[in-house]
Amino acid sequence: MTQERLTDYGVTLLRVSLGVMYLAHSIGLKLLTFGLAGTAGYFESIGLPGWLAYITFAAEAVGGAMLVLGIYARWVAVILIPALAGAIIWAHGGNGWVFNAPNGGWEYPLYLIILSVAQFLFGDGRYALRPSPAFR
Repeated sequence: MTQERLTDYGVTLLRVSLGVMYLAHSIGLKLLTFGLAGTAGYFESIGLPGWLAYITFAAEAVGGAMLVLGIYARWVAVILIPALAGAIIWAHGGNGWVFNAPNGGWEYPLYLIILSVAQFLFGDGRYALRPSPAFR
C-alpha cells in the first residue's frame, strides 16, 4: 500500500467521522435529546434569538450529511465553523474546558473546529461523491 493510498483513506476517514459527529450533534443532541423547541429555548436563555436554533440544527444536519457523502466537503467544513465558534462564545466558553462540566465546556466545539479546519486543508479526498472545485 502506498502513502498516497493511505492518505486517501485518512482524508476519507476524517471526512466521514466529522460528518457523523455533526449529525450526532444536530440530530442526536438538538432534535432527539432536547427537542428543537427546547434547543430554541436554550438559545433564548443565553441571549440568542430562538430561530437561530433551527438554522443551526439544519446547518449541522445537512452539513453533516454532505460531509459523510463527500459533497463539497472542503467548503461545508468551513461553513460550519461559525456555528461552533458561536457555541464557544455564547454557550460554553464560561463553563471551563471539559465538556461534561455543568452546561458543557468548550473542548468539544473547539475540537470540531480544528477537525473542520483540517478537512478544509486536506480537501474532500479521493472518495468524495462531489468534490469541491480545486484551488488554482
